[in-house]
Amino acid sequence: MTDKALLTELSFFLHDEAETVALGQNIGAAALRSGSDQGAVFYLSGTLGAGKTTLTRGLLTCFGHQGAVKSPTYTLVEPYNVGGREVFHFDLYRLADPEELEYMGIRDYFAPTSICIIEWPDKGRGILPNPDVAIELNPHNSGRQALLVAMSERGKQLLTELVTS
Repeated sequence: MTDKALLTELSFFLHDEAETVALGQNIGAAALRSGSDQGAVFYLSGTLGAGKTTLTRGLLTCFGHQGAVKSPTYTLVEPYNVGGREVFHFDLYRLADPEELEYMGIRDYFAPTSICIIEWPDKGRGILPNPDVAIELNPHNSGRQALLVAMSERGKQLLTELVTS
């Protein structure tokens, strides 16, 4: 597939929590199909209660996680080892200064095979690596609008795989 055939942006209307979880599962499945040994960085943005953690739950269940998924608001990161893959769920909402990420060794989490899901990425500006896919969730009517934007070649592969399978 040539670069011109790769998607750079997708938009979805999600009616409810179940559709938000399903989108997360589909994103995870696309990540596995487009390179099971490749990692990815996802930025999740949106207002409080927009569905960022719900989408993350779907992604994690796709990789084989069973159990609760809560936002790591106070711990900043929740690690998961699922299906032989390291997945890190970050919530930077309470981060006072991006430099705090350096003290926690943030760069060590971004291995080439790791999946990193970052809520409130704007709080880590200047320290975080660029995302492969930026996902914006916003309440809209009785549901939410999800905008997925590819920010790298890996991101373009993921979005294309998301709609072609």
